[in-house]
Amino acid sequence: MSELLETPLHDLHVRLGAKMVPFAGYSMPVQYPLGVMKEHVHTREKAGLFDVSHMGQVKVSGAGAAQALERLIPVDIIGLGVDRQRYGMFTNDQGGIMDDLMLANRGDHIFVVVNAACKGADIAHMKTHLEPEVTVTEITDRALLALQGPASEAVLSALDPKAAGMTFMDVATLSLNGIECWVSRSGYTGEDGYEISVPNIDAEALALALLEHDDVEAIGLGARDSLRLEGGLCLYGHDIDTSTTPVEGALTWAIQKVRRTGGVRAGGFPGADVIAAQMEQGAPRKRVGLLPEGRAPMREGVELFATPEANTSIGTITSGGFGPTVGGPVAMGLISTDHSAIGTTIYGELRGKCLPLTITKLPFTPANFKR
Repeated sequence: MSELLETPLHDLHVRLGAKMVPFAGYSMPVQYPLGVMKEHVHTREKAGLFDVSHMGQVKVSGAGAAQALERLIPVDIIGLGVDRQRYGMFTNDQGGIMDDLMLANRGDHIFVVVNAACKGADIAHMKTHLEPEVTVTEITDRALLALQGPASEAVLSALDPKAAGMTFMDVATLSLNGIECWVSRSGYTGEDGYEISVPNIDAEALALALLEHDDVEAIGLGARDSLRLEGGLCLYGHDIDTSTTPVEGALTWAIQKVRRTGGVRAGGFPGADVIAAQMEQGAPRKRVGLLPEGRAPMREGVELFATPEANTSIGTITSGGFGPTVGGPVAMGLISTDHSAIGTTIYGELRGKCLPLTITKLPFTPANFKR
């Protein structure tokens, strides 16, 4: 096994007493002494600081950057305003999702943030298909922090008042603790918050400045996962992957009308015909929210059935665990569209027993973004 990579905040995590685990090739904090449950609740009630420096940061530069990226991503990038951010995805020729990502229009370039496990493949994909028309540059000298929770605005605006004027998916360059940072008002917890790109050499100083605030605690991957699950947000490689289309992943909200059939820039991306057909005619399966009865969580890999007696699976749980805010187990799964109606009871096999789950609307916990 190759040696794990470390983020610029690795030593700080160790000093804070984090339990470090391998994740996407990095040594990452899964929890701190506070514990996953309290970290989750603290983020929902106040503010949590996450190290997400393992993720890939990329600049796509050149006069035709937006047009070029639309050849790979089925969203409206040309129409994205300056200093605005949007969720998107790379698709393959079969319509499957190669990765999901965030992209921001910074005026003279598009700033892209991709998942850690996919960043090598994503950057190679962009370079192969976009260069030399535009320039694809991986940013390796900046860390990435996420400050999430209802107290985030007060905490960050104390360092730069301009943070308070930002709304969901705004992007700005702020001076935080005297450090030039690229900041978006976004995150992956369902809470209001910010993602902060900061030079590696300044990352620990900024993290410490944020942690000095009484409302801020360091939060690990464990609570990050339970927060995003309650928020009904996909985890790449689990809820969506190269075999999952945006329609199956319930992500068609991210494909604007201009890129759909009949739109002025319809198609033109890998798998466009497959995705367009599914948007018009439906897909064979769909990502849904699931509420297991009782207290026992049903986790990834649990097979799902239409009745307790059925021996033919109708789907699989893709993410599952205990939802501290919900106060019980929550899950998401990919199931046959024929069985996907809200309120339907289906069954999951757990320790040799078939136990009921109810298909429910996502998210489990309402989003708290500042719009």
